[in-house]
Amino acid sequence: MTALKSMPPGKHTDIEKRCAAAGMRMTEQRRVIARVLAEAVDHPDVEELYRRCVAVDDKISISTVYRTVKLFEDAGIIERHDFREGRARYEQVPESHHDHLINLRDGKVIEFTSEEIEKLQTEIARKLGYKLVDHRLELYCVPLDDDKT
Repeated sequence: MTALKSMPPGKHTDIEKRCAAAGMRMTEQRRVIARVLAEAVDHPDVEELYRRCVAVDDKISISTVYRTVKLFEDAGIIERHDFREGRARYEQVPESHHDHLINLRDGKVIEFTSEEIEKLQTEIARKLGYKLVDHRLELYCVPLDDDKT
């Protein structure tokens, strides 16, 4: 049986420190966006991120959020995910690798790790004559008791 471990919420690096290390100028609005992203335990899209930021600073515009997300993504501070919903969702670049299980019924994203899956991917690449250097695994699922399959 595969040992799967859910990732604990809030286990993220400090986005503001990574921005500073990248030499990025941090405006107050960028700080708000960075803090809201760092506190997210889900994978918000830009519009959800905007709603959360406006609750902190009502002067933040949606275009500022879009520009800042693009800046953070280009700097390798956050990752973009497309979980088949027609909208990009974001998370802070994690300290350690994890994979995603996406519930197609409610959009919930569960982060997990599995040493067995990691070993299998490496072995498959090796058998095909390659050395695995990176990967992203997304499992799209419905609940076991879902009769709409």
